Amino acid sequence: MNFIGIIPARFQSTRFPGKPLALLGGKPIIQWVYENAQKALAEVYVATDDERIYQAVLAFGGKAVYTSANHQSGTDRCSEAAQKLAGQLKFDVVINIQGDEPFIRPEQVEGLKACFNSPETEIATLIKPITKVAEITNINRPKVVINKNQEAMYFSRSPIPFVRDSQPEEWLTRNTFYSHIGMYAYRFDILLKLTQLPTGTLEKAESLEQLRWLENGYRIRTAQTQFENIGIDTPEDLEEARKFLLLS
Repeated sequence: MNFIGIIPARFQSTRFPGKPLALLGGKPIIQWVYENAQKALAEVYVATDDERIYQAVLAFGGKAVYTSANHQSGTDRCSEAAQKLAGQLKFDVVINIQGDEPFIRPEQVEGLKACFNSPETEIATLIKPITKVAEITNINRPKVVINKNQEAMYFSRSPIPFVRDSQPEEWLTRNTFYSHIGMYAYRFDILLKLTQLPTGTLEKAESLEQLRWLENGYRIRTAQTQFENIGIDTPEDLEEARKFLLLS
C-alpha cells in the first residue's frame, strides 16, 4: 500500500491572510507541517494556488503542486493535486493534512495509515477522547459517535450522544465522548468520487463536509489519538503556538 501526503494551503484567509507563511520559531508554518508529515510519509506535497506559498515550499526543499483558486474545501484541492501527481507517482491512498497545524505527530499519520490494513476501508479520520466538559458543548469542536467497528456514525457540533437524566457536568462519567481531529485519508478512487457529490442536507445544517460522505453511504473508519493538535486560525493562535514551542 502506497501513501502520499497532500497539504492544502491557500494564502487568502478571512481571519489570517498569509497564514501558511507566518513564522513560527524561525520557520513558516507550512514548513513545520511539511517536515512533520515527512516523518511518516515518503511523499509529501503542498497543494496551493499561490505563487508565494509555492516558492516558499521550494525554498525549504519541499515539493509543491499548483491547484485552482476556486476550490471550496481542502478535499477538493487534494483531489486536483492527486490527479496531477498520479501520472508520475504510484499511490493508493491520499492523506489530507491540515496546513495550519504545525505540531502534527507522526503517530497520528501512522494511525491513519493503519486503518487501510483493512481492504474495506474507504476513508479514515482521527478522533480523540474528550476529557473536559467544556469541549462537549463547544460548537467549534465537532464531536463524533462511532460503532463497534470504529466507524463514524455521525458528526455534530452539538453534544452527541445526549446523556438523559443527568447534568452536562456529569456526562464524562456516564459516557465516552470523542472530538474529531480534521485529518483525513482516502483511497484515491474514493477521493475522486467524493468530490463529485452534491452538497448534502446534513452538511448544510452542520457545516461539516464529512456528513456529505456519510449521507451518500460512504464509511469513515476512525483512528484514536491522544494528542491534541494546535490549529492556527488567527494571529492570536500563532502567539499561543509560539508559547507552546518555547515550553516544549
